[in-house]
Amino acid sequence: MMIENFTAKVIKTGIFETYVAAGFFASLIFFVLNSNLYTPIEMIFGVVILTIALKSIANMMLSMLILLFNYSNVESEQEFKVEEEKLNLLLSKVKMQQAQQTLKE
Repeated sequence: MMIENFTAKVIKTGIFETYVAAGFFASLIFFVLNSNLYTPIEMIFGVVILTIALKSIANMMLSMLILLFNYSNVESEQEFKVEEEKLNLLLSKVKMQQAQQTLKE
């Protein structure tokens, strides 16, 4: 659950899509500037292959982020929140009992 939320947040940032798009346009500019060295077919294949390679590298980076995600901190935060809620509930019960005792007296 925590890893899915983390992954969804990372994907929603769009950092990987930006990375792939920047690589695509950089390779396109490279081939256009060096058009006297490459044929049009070589340019198309070069741009496509480089874009596929960048997309696969972006997927590997996302996999590494998920693999290296340390969720022990998140678990401890959730446990702390649960314990805090329990303590607040007990404290409110004690306050209610004290208020009822003072009304009886």
